[in-house]
Amino acid sequence: MRPLIYAINLTADGCCDHTKGQPDEELHNYHRDLLHESDTFLYGRKTYELMVPYWPDLAKHPGDDASSNEFAKAFEAVREIIVFSRTLGDNPDPKTHVLSGELREEIQKLKNREGKAILTGGVDLPSQLIALDLVDEFCFVIQPLLVGEGRRLPEAALQALQLKLVENRTFGSGAVAMRYRRAK
Repeated sequence: MRPLIYAINLTADGCCDHTKGQPDEELHNYHRDLLHESDTFLYGRKTYELMVPYWPDLAKHPGDDASSNEFAKAFEAVREIIVFSRTLGDNPDPKTHVLSGELREEIQKLKNREGKAILTGGVDLPSQLIALDLVDEFCFVIQPLLVGEGRRLPEAALQALQLKLVENRTFGSGAVAMRYRRAK
């Protein structure tokens, strides 16, 4: 069964709003490597609209930042993007599929298919996935920043889960990546 990995950037005070900090080259490379572990991205509508068309456009028209360009190439190389939404219309991208059925059932089908890991991010959909006990790994990147405001993981999603640390990495910026696997 393919693992479902939840990756998110957080500030030291728990904010997960993407506008509250910018990744540097080291963090882009770390997340790029995480993208290479997966062949399926799973997003809710809001995160999808944040990621697409930005990263595919950057892959086609590279900018000045080499690490962003490499991340964009890794993003564009994914086999499929699954968007769980009841409001997103048709999408012209042939590798993007919109699902709106029963969440647990749809995710179990995805996990049972052949392939590499499934990677998710954002807040709303992952919160539902956590509440349904569908997330196998958590990758938290903690930024050395206190912002005092912004989006956080909803408390309902933060049920008691026993986790096992499988990776711990400190970056030059002071950010820390902690990767956990469910201790089932």
